Amino acid sequence: MKGRRLAAALLATALLALAGCSSTGPDTETDAGPDTGSPTGSPTGRPDTGRPRTDRPESGPARGGTPSPERTTAPPGDGKRAGPWRPRPGTRWQWQLDGRVDTGVDVPVYDIDGFENEARTVAELHARGRKVICYINAGAWESFRPDSSAFPASVLGRNNGWDGEKWLDIRRLDVLRPIMADRIEMCRKKGFDAVEPDLTEGYRNNTGFPLTAAHQLAFNRMIARLAHDRGLSVGLKNDLEQIPELVADFDFAVNEQCAEHDECESLRPFVEGGKAVFHVEYELETGDFCREAGQLGLSSMRKRLGLDAWRKPC
Repeated sequence: MKGRRLAAALLATALLALAGCSSTGPDTETDAGPDTGSPTGSPTGRPDTGRPRTDRPESGPARGGTPSPERTTAPPGDGKRAGPWRPRPGTRWQWQLDGRVDTGVDVPVYDIDGFENEARTVAELHARGRKVICYINAGAWESFRPDSSAFPASVLGRNNGWDGEKWLDIRRLDVLRPIMADRIEMCRKKGFDAVEPDLTEGYRNNTGFPLTAAHQLAFNRMIARLAHDRGLSVGLKNDLEQIPELVADFDFAVNEQCAEHDECESLRPFVEGGKAVFHVEYELETGDFCREAGQLGLSSMRKRLGLDAWRKPC
């Protein structure tokens, strides 16, 4: 989707190379078997297309930056009411959207599918001292979700490159607001700490609707408000070109492949604002991106395309 140049991403690899930076101490690689490029045996209804879920822009500026220390929360304040949880730059994380969640990865933050995981999984992660982010699709209809019938045909656009998915007409805030509110409320009821809304860059895609940057800003800000109104933090997924306008509305960022496409510098406003950038690469070896990602203050790792439990952190 979005002309993401992911044809190469469809190539499976036998084993990930050991080159590049590696973790030390408790943050070790998760051994989920050989790198097949996509997970197997998923108990969920999520399509297995072997491609990352990304709506990454076409191009971006050069990388660079300064290091930032890891802290999972802001320092103690002056006694005033605390705002949403805000992970700090460099916070380690795990991102798993397929398969039974491996709760044993020693990182402060997990990002998992909101529909496919129950409150008991979130509670188990909380018991281990983790914050948990709720992945939902905000920009596309998914035929396999239990609320798929809530979307009227009038807001369904072109297929977005994933089986069973269609872009949404994000201009229709009146229609989409209650549906997205219900999804985010589901995250809250299950005990999640934050929301990762996917596909928040439809205006740069061939959706079947005449979407503009202004439409996208309004939609993304609506999603952020829905999360904050429920006491949840919210992350901006990709949408690099609108970061200057949206960084104040979001508590962290989630990015795919900014190093491969030379775009990581665009994420600097989040780091400078004391907000984590949770970043993955699928094709690059860790030795090709970890040094510069670390200098910029990103929370970086390599993942399989299927986003199963396997990870190779910086």
